[in-house]
Amino acid sequence: MSEFDIELQQVRKSFGQVSVVRDIDLQIPKGEFVSILGPSGCGKTTTLNMIAGFSMPSRGDIRIRGRSQMKVPPEKRNLGLVFQNYALFPHMTVAENVGFGLRMRGVARPEMKAIVESALRSVHLEGFSDRYPRELSGGQQQRVALARAIAPQPSVLLLDEPLSNLDLKLREAMRAELKEIHERLGMTFVYVTHDQEEAMAMSDRIVVMEGGTIAQQGVPGDIYRHPASRFVAEFIGQSNILPVSAYSRSAAGYKLSIEGGPVILAGAGADSPASVGFCSVRPQNVRLVGVDDVPPGMNRLEATLRRVTDFGAHQELEVVIGLGHRLVLQHPPIAAGHALAPGQMVTLAVNPSDVRLLAV
Repeated sequence: MSEFDIELQQVRKSFGQVSVVRDIDLQIPKGEFVSILGPSGCGKTTTLNMIAGFSMPSRGDIRIRGRSQMKVPPEKRNLGLVFQNYALFPHMTVAENVGFGLRMRGVARPEMKAIVESALRSVHLEGFSDRYPRELSGGQQQRVALARAIAPQPSVLLLDEPLSNLDLKLREAMRAELKEIHERLGMTFVYVTHDQEEAMAMSDRIVVMEGGTIAQQGVPGDIYRHPASRFVAEFIGQSNILPVSAYSRSAAGYKLSIEGGPVILAGAGADSPASVGFCSVRPQNVRLVGVDDVPPGMNRLEATLRRVTDFGAHQELEVVIGLGHRLVLQHPPIAAGHALAPGQMVTLAVNPSDVRLLAV
C-alpha cells in the first residue's frame, strides 16, 4: 500500500498544440488538506479533472493509493466530488440528494438511511432531510453537496472552487466548516481555488500553479514568508516588488541597489537565487517612523506620500521612493488632527530580514 493517496508522475495535458499542464509531479499523503492555487488558465482545474478521471493525461501516470488509474473510469476511483455550482437535483429532497450515489451503488434502504443521517450530521444539517434545494440558503446547499460527496465514504474528496458563489461572510464561515469537517473525518482533501486567502486559511499544504507547472509548494506560512519567484510573491498576499540593478554579498548579509537609484537596501539571510532580479517586501513589514526614529540596523527610506486609504482597522499608505518606485504599507489609524496628506515627505524603516531576494 502506498503512503500517498494520490500521486501524479510527469503528468502532461495538451489540447492540440497547447500544453495546459506540463510534466507535473505531485504526491499527496493520506489525510492531508492540499489546495491547488493559481489564476485562471494555470491548469489547476484540468489537473483536478485528470485526478477525477474526467480527462485523461496526454502523458504520465496518475496513481490513487498506489494503483495506476489510467484505465479506471471516474465512478470506479472511489473519489468524492464537490462542484462550484453544487449540482443538486431540484426535484429531490435533501435526503434523496445525499443518498443518490448510494442508491446508484445498490445500498439497501435501511443502511442508506443511516449513512445519509450521519453525513447530514457531519455538515450540521440534521432536521433538513425533507427540504428541497430551493428552500435552502446558498451555504446550506453547499453543505448538502458536501454531505452527498462524503456519504459513500470516499478516501479522497475533490473540491473545485466550491465557495466561489457565496458572499464574503458565508465564504468565511464555510472555510471554518470545511476545515472542521476535514479534521473530523481524516479524509484527504484536494481543493482547487484562485482565492489565496481560502488556501491560506484551510490548507496543510498549498501547491501554486503558473502556466501549467508547479511554481512552488509548501505549508502556507513558508510560501508567504519565502516566495520562490516574483509570481508567487505577487500572487500570495500583497507584496512590494522592486527591481534590483546590483547585488553584493558579505558575511553580514547582502546589499541591493534598486534600479534607477539612489535607494540601497540591506538584506539578511544566506539563501539567494542564482540570478537576483528583484526583491520583495510585504506591506506589513514597512514601518512609518519619525525622521529621527529609525531603529539601529534597519533600512531607512525617504519617501513621498501619494495616497491614504482608511480601512478602519488600519490605513493603507501608498508612497514613492527613489525615481518613482511605488511602495504600499499598512499603518494603524492616525488620531484626528494628525492626518497625513498626499505630497508629504515621510520616513520608512524596513528590517533587513524582511527583504526577500527573487530571481530574474
